[in-house]
Amino acid sequence: MLSLLDRYLTVWILLAMLVGVALGVFVPAVPEVLSSMQTGSTNIPLAVGLILMMFPPLAKVRYEKIGEAFANKRILGVSFLLNWIIGPAVMVALAALLLPNDPEYVQGLMLIGIAPCIAMVIVWNDLAGGNREYAAGLVALNSLFQVLFYSVYAWFLLTWLAPRLGMQAGVVTIGIADVAESVFIYLGVPLIAGFLTRKILVAQRGAEWYEEHVASKIGRLTLTALLATIVVMFSLKASSIVALPLDVLTVALPLLLFFIIMFFAGWFASNAVGADAGRRATIAFTAASNNFELAIAVSIAMYGVASPQAFAAVIGPLIEVPVMLALVRYAKR
Repeated sequence: MLSLLDRYLTVWILLAMLVGVALGVFVPAVPEVLSSMQTGSTNIPLAVGLILMMFPPLAKVRYEKIGEAFANKRILGVSFLLNWIIGPAVMVALAALLLPNDPEYVQGLMLIGIAPCIAMVIVWNDLAGGNREYAAGLVALNSLFQVLFYSVYAWFLLTWLAPRLGMQAGVVTIGIADVAESVFIYLGVPLIAGFLTRKILVAQRGAEWYEEHVASKIGRLTLTALLATIVVMFSLKASSIVALPLDVLTVALPLLLFFIIMFFAGWFASNAVGADAGRRATIAFTAASNNFELAIAVSIAMYGVASPQAFAAVIGPLIEVPVMLALVRYAKR
């Protein structure tokens, strides 16, 4: 079953997208029930799906090797520069240049650009054969920076920069505690579960037994949870996709270019400073992926659930999934 899932993953993901949209359009009770399963800005089915997706890769991480993964400071510096300086600048530039008449969408894309991914990137990295230890370390660092600086970044872009680009200033209401909650849900829970699973079972049965009987077999949970999460995600957003198809394409263009530009910037920059194949893939996917869960929560809190800013954030993962899957295939080749 695992080989079948892995071999035809592109087909299953496309089918999951179609099933999700079909459920959302033809069985409206499905998105209604899913939407009702909400606590604060967190949708419980989506959160469960993301946690189950991330648990297997994080349970495979050899945590004792993370220190070795960061021995090369040049490689670490490249990753930091891509995630926190170049990435946000590229997103703002693409949004402002391609959507000059849609300032609300630009603001939504700004909120995406300042949030490096801490969830799905673990899955893309694992599927592409990237360095798990390096990925876990980078995601942890990005999570820390999000907690400390996301609010500051959001204030700078929406309150200071936006008026200078001809847009209305936004009042930033997101605080450190709100960002920390998102980070704990989407990274902390699966990270703790993965760490404890490995530590306890390795201590009881040994590393060789763990690798053979646990690590090698839990991959199917990631792929199964990925497909289920895509169905949920697309069913929740089906009405927006069907009602505003041209707006979906409008927002999709800067996102598509961002993913591609940042992936290959990470790929070639990390190669230039001597990163091996595993870390090269990890840096590329970390640079190209975004924390859409956080961006969606912030955009809803600041502008409202029906706002264009929230719509732009919602469209993000719908574009990211097929693009990242194509980049996974490239990285594996």
